[in-house]
Amino acid sequence: MTTENILVTGGAGFIGSHYVRTLLGPAGPPGVRVTVLDKLTYAGDLARLAPVRDHPRFTFHRGDVTDAALVDALVGTHGQIVHFAAESHVDRSISSAGAFVRTNVLGTQTVLDAALRHGAGRFVHVSTDEVYGSVASGSCTEHAQLRPASPYAASKASSDLLALACHRTHGLDVRITRGSNTYGPWQHPEKAVPRFVTELLAGRKVPLYGDGLQVRNWLHLDDHVQGIELVRTRGRSGEVYNIGGGTDLSNLQLARLLVALCGAEPGMIEHVADRPGHDRRYAIDITKARTELGYRSRREFSQGLAETVAWYRESRRPTGARGGPGAAAVGAGDR
Repeated sequence: MTTENILVTGGAGFIGSHYVRTLLGPAGPPGVRVTVLDKLTYAGDLARLAPVRDHPRFTFHRGDVTDAALVDALVGTHGQIVHFAAESHVDRSISSAGAFVRTNVLGTQTVLDAALRHGAGRFVHVSTDEVYGSVASGSCTEHAQLRPASPYAASKASSDLLALACHRTHGLDVRITRGSNTYGPWQHPEKAVPRFVTELLAGRKVPLYGDGLQVRNWLHLDDHVQGIELVRTRGRSGEVYNIGGGTDLSNLQLARLLVALCGAEPGMIEHVADRPGHDRRYAIDITKARTELGYRSRREFSQGLAETVAWYRESRRPTGARGGPGAAAVGAGDR
C-alpha cells in the first residue's frame, strides 16, 4: 500500500480541520499521513483537531504560511499539499486589508514556491465563489470573469491566478476548488450561521445588513470536504471546480429559519445599514464537478441546519462582547 503524505495548511480552521478529521477517520483513504500547518490565529482552534490529536499518522506544526523556511522544510517531506490557510472574513478585510494580502497572496506564493522547489506532486488550492462577484442572473461556470468586490475576495482571486500561473508556467499540478457559503459545527462565531445562533440563544437580537435580500448558496461542511477530496483524487491538473450545495437562500430567509430553530421571536431580526460593496447574489454552476468527479451535495439543508443549531446549542461558548472584533452585522458571504 502506497503512503500519501499530505500537508494541510490552515488545518485548524473550520473547513480544514473537518477535512483532516475526514482523511484520518474510518472512511478516509488507508495509509494517508497528514501534517497540519496552522498559525492558530483567532480563527484556528486546536480543539477542532482533538479527535485526531493522538492518531499515529497525524502531525501538527504551529507556524505561518509566509514563513519561507518553515514552509520549505514541510513541503520537502510531503508529496501533496491542500492549501486552506487564508484570512476569510469580509468585514475584517474591509476595515483592514493588509493581513488578507499578506496571508492569502504572499502566503500562497510562498507555498507555491516551495512546491516548485521540491517537485510536489499535487497542489489543491481551496478558494471561494466570492471571486466571481455579484451575479444578476444565471450561474457562473469556472470560466466566468473574476469580479471580486471585497478585499477578501480580491485577495483570493489573486491567489487563484498565482496558482494557475504556476501551473501554466512551470507545470505544477494545481487544482482549484471554489466553494459556496459553508455551514456546520465548529465555525467561528463571527460567521453568519454561528453568529445568528449564538446571539439568538443568548436572547439578543441579530443585526442583518440592508434589506437582507442578498442571495447565497448554502453548502454543508461534509459536502464541501467531499468535493475537495474528489478534486484531490480525481480532478485534472490546471483545472478549477465549483463546489456548491443544493439550497439558495436570501439572508432574510436564513435568518427567519434560524430564529424558528432557536425558538426566538420574529422581532429578534434587526435591519442595520448595509456594508460597503455588498454583493447582491452569488451563483455557481457545479456541472463540471458533477459530471467529471461524480460530486453531489448529499446533506439535505433543513436537516443539516437543524443539526448545526443543535450542535451550537450544546457546545456554545461565550462569543465575546458585542461590538468587538468581527462582531459586525451578519451579511451574505460571511463564511
